[in-house]
Amino acid sequence: MTPSPFYTAEHEAFRDVVRRFVQTEIEPFAYEWDEAGTFPRALYEKAAAIGLLGLGFPEEYGGTPVDRFMWIVAVQELARAGAGGVSASLKSNSIGAPPIANAGSAELKARVLPEILAGKKISALAITEPGGGSDVANLRTTARREGDSYVVNGEKTFITSGMRADYITTAVRTGGDGPGGVSLLLIPGDSPGLGKTQLKKMGWWASDTATLHFDDCRVPAANLIGDEGAGFKIIMRNFNTERLTMAAGCTAAARTCLDEAIAYAKQRHTFGKPLTGHQVIRHKLVDMAQRVAASQAMLEMLAWRLEQGENPVADICMLKNQATQTMAFCATEAVQIFGGAGYMRGIKVERIYRDVKVNQIGGGTEEIMKDLASRQMGL
Repeated sequence: MTPSPFYTAEHEAFRDVVRRFVQTEIEPFAYEWDEAGTFPRALYEKAAAIGLLGLGFPEEYGGTPVDRFMWIVAVQELARAGAGGVSASLKSNSIGAPPIANAGSAELKARVLPEILAGKKISALAITEPGGGSDVANLRTTARREGDSYVVNGEKTFITSGMRADYITTAVRTGGDGPGGVSLLLIPGDSPGLGKTQLKKMGWWASDTATLHFDDCRVPAANLIGDEGAGFKIIMRNFNTERLTMAAGCTAAARTCLDEAIAYAKQRHTFGKPLTGHQVIRHKLVDMAQRVAASQAMLEMLAWRLEQGENPVADICMLKNQATQTMAFCATEAVQIFGGAGYMRGIKVERIYRDVKVNQIGGGTEEIMKDLASRQMGL
């Protein structure tokens, strides 16, 4: 890959650190963990030790303030393992903990952030409900104030790290209908009245994903994140970063499919010559490379614009779709080039192929992204 002017020597040094971490701590075990449906909790502390979990958080809590390009480096290097489930759960703090850092009280931040960023505790975000996904303004899980506590009732589903999270940043309804009635509560994972059901998925097998059941679950009022009724705005603040990082991961997964397909096509022979000797295969590889390059360019352009203080919501929505569609195309073509081998478990492109749909749905479906982009464009 041609070096980009957006990355400094510091970015590249961190890239080398993360790449070695992936090569030694994730890639050799990716198949085993996928089959087991989990990975060792100790990986969180190992990731924290190289600075992965503290990216973007304040130094006083053990974090490292960085620009968006450092985030892109981290996410894209993690994607090289073709272990989307590991990456998703390992980095669930990147969606669960920012609301705490951005809007939590000083006491709450000091109480929970240091252990999360050190990998000693796991953070998750719980917004989606069985009756609605992207319709955050109309969520139904309620939190009723009783003295020094909130009593929570309702359900959340498709929650990454939901089974073993120590802290769950949860969207609840404390007021009336609509976005103004939504608040955020930090619910301890071992709270009385909190039940959990593990979910089995098409992909991301190593990722812990759960449905959460709140039955008169009592939470300290001190765990309110921000003010009552301010939850919707805090959640929206998360979305640009989440979608940008998802796009980075999808683009890197697509590039991994391309790299794997090229390597295989060079060594696999049919009809007396390598697969790359066949024009139809060469054209597939070129089509993949073209889409990866376009997605990476769009990603870096938008990261730069965000760094300049812009808020290009429509473009970020389109970027997420561009990246997920590129991942889908490249995963399909890579499996096709591998042929029967690509259909076998334990092959990197097979794992990535299974991970495609969760990226096209999570963080806002393609349809929601198009609708939001059109509204931002005044259509």
